[in-house]
Amino acid sequence: MPQSRGLFPASELRPLLDPGSVVVIDFSSKPSSFGARTTHNLADSGIQVFVVNPKLSPDAARGVFRSIEDLPLAVDCAIIAVPRDAVYEVASDCARKGIKGAIVYASGYAETGDPHHRELQEQLARLARDSGMHILGPNCIGILSAGGRLRMTFAQAPALNQPYPATIGLVSQSGGLGLALAQAARHGHAFSHVLTAGNSCDVDVADQIAYLVEDPDCRVIACLFEGMADPQRLLQAGRLAMKAGKPVIVHKLATGEEGMQAAMSHTGSLAGSAAVYRAAFEGHGIVEVDDFEALVETAAFFAKAGRPRATGVAALSTSGGATIMVADKAELHHVPLPQPGEAVSALLRSHIPEFGSARNPCDVTAQILSNPRSLPECASAMLADPAYGALVIPHPYAYAPGVERLKALEPVGRDTGKPICCVWLSQWLDGPGAIEVEASPCLALFRSMDRCMATLRAWHLYEKQFVLQGQQSRRLSETDGFGVLEAMMQPGATVLTESAAKRVLAAYGVPVVPERLVQNVAAAVDAARGLGGPVVLKVQSADVPHKTEAGGVRLDVLGDEQVRRAYEEILSSVARYTPHARIDGILVQPMVRRDLELIVGGRRDPLFGPTVVVGLGGIFVELLKDSVVALAPVSQEAARAMLDRLRGRALLDGFRGAPAVDVDLVASIVARVSELLADGADAIEELDLNPLVISDGRAVAVDALISLRPSATEAPACTGLAGHAA
Repeated sequence: MPQSRGLFPASELRPLLDPGSVVVIDFSSKPSSFGARTTHNLADSGIQVFVVNPKLSPDAARGVFRSIEDLPLAVDCAIIAVPRDAVYEVASDCARKGIKGAIVYASGYAETGDPHHRELQEQLARLARDSGMHILGPNCIGILSAGGRLRMTFAQAPALNQPYPATIGLVSQSGGLGLALAQAARHGHAFSHVLTAGNSCDVDVADQIAYLVEDPDCRVIACLFEGMADPQRLLQAGRLAMKAGKPVIVHKLATGEEGMQAAMSHTGSLAGSAAVYRAAFEGHGIVEVDDFEALVETAAFFAKAGRPRATGVAALSTSGGATIMVADKAELHHVPLPQPGEAVSALLRSHIPEFGSARNPCDVTAQILSNPRSLPECASAMLADPAYGALVIPHPYAYAPGVERLKALEPVGRDTGKPICCVWLSQWLDGPGAIEVEASPCLALFRSMDRCMATLRAWHLYEKQFVLQGQQSRRLSETDGFGVLEAMMQPGATVLTESAAKRVLAAYGVPVVPERLVQNVAAAVDAARGLGGPVVLKVQSADVPHKTEAGGVRLDVLGDEQVRRAYEEILSSVARYTPHARIDGILVQPMVRRDLELIVGGRRDPLFGPTVVVGLGGIFVELLKDSVVALAPVSQEAARAMLDRLRGRALLDGFRGAPAVDVDLVASIVARVSELLADGADAIEELDLNPLVISDGRAVAVDALISLRPSATEAPACTGLAGHAA
């Protein structure tokens, strides 16, 4: 895992991101040059703007100079609009002049993949570290700051209108896509900043998010994120934002699994990069949206909505079909739609004809055309019910009469202090009423019912995280189980044997199946007799981690003769599969009836460290990949929440006569495994309980694999108990 540096303080970044004076450095005389365009964009900024350009006639009155040295003062920020090969010298001159921040437009650095170009970028990074002048870029399109008053970019950027105070601070690694998102200002959304990062040789998106946390004009932060070598800093910024009550909404690009290390276990393959990023975001106050188109929409809702007062959602519609759509998508995203109380139901019935519906979702029918007050009065009644924290209004048709109907809802949202979500079902996306809704501080517009319900669900989950932040969770593993792991590791070993792995797990309080290790047929027969009933025979060898593939497992073995035959068959099969394997012996275990199988385990992610994963086993893991990932360690409560998110969660409640699973026990096993993974972060590469068998509602690990990091068995391992749950 890369070593994290701290986040830059907002006070250090203010000269760069909110300067009181700027110098534009340009070597071109063309009126269309990046420097000339930037100067034009800053014409009405209200700050001091200087120009350094050796091709222009110096004019101190107009703030035009031939060199940086000629500047009458050290300005706050330099915008370097010169060719790449001149950038370093210009940036060095800026640093010597005492300029505190610089934005570098030039491209052709690390993004090309060329080693020489990477070195040019590293030179800028060293200059920033050595001089204290913070650099944004290179390959940066610039920024919009101070509500759009400061247009520090060469692009023809949109004006950032602010029709209401619930403003979005936008951070984007991609300049082009960042400005594309900012064009939402043209149809009503409010932005305090649009900050792009480019190649981030010095200042990056994590620093920019941390800066916006302290900006009073920003209520919510939206981030278009590609990736970074040290994402722990992004999580640190997310924690700062959550502590300040300022949600961070992220859409991550590049979610493919390419580049991940080959995983030895099932759980390793389940905990891929996209899943780990999502788990990291969820645990640090960052809300991830799946779609680019949802980023600003979701951020605007969070900015307007405040904190939820209840998880229940009410819905009113003039279309029966739209009420069905509400119900379908609410169920899909686990958004509760509780039924109204009798008093509210009575009021609804007084406004709704008999062919409508006074249930939730409520169909008020098209009769509202003859009674315009019915919609706001029904909305007021439902939002007055403490069971509801938000109201959804599907808007099927864009036309002039609908504008007044939507505007009539604004005082309802203002008076109740609860958000009203208008779902724009018309395919006339900017039809009458759309801008009015987006510009309203009390109404939130969604152009998809699916995105509306996904956002409401994310809103509720964020509130849970906000409430739980800072709470200490009790560690479940009270003994020094890590000492058992250290004792089991042999020099040069890459995996622990199954029995050694189970001893480590048992030390952490994980229930494991009893077993005996034998070295001859007679001992195997004796062990099977002692266990009684059918047994399982398995080869034990650190050289054969995948025993089934090697033919090293026999199930449901009963009687002396079957035990003898199974013993010999295993040795023969393993010898053919891995001729030089060192075999410790054969494990003899009782055959455990399998009502259900789970997989529990984890791996060490190269960016985030130890992760824990739980999923349904058997065909579910191969076919459905029904699993949930989290950063380790997790509390028992968080582990229970992971189980609740499984698509096959209902199987834990009993299926086709099977007894219900002791979910609290399974959650404690997941939490204990996560503690082992955190304690052994420097030693364990992957851990796999596959399967964790559920039998008569109880859970027991019948197989286990722990693969080790090569360095862990070459030098002293990490200090135990380093990963206490926080």
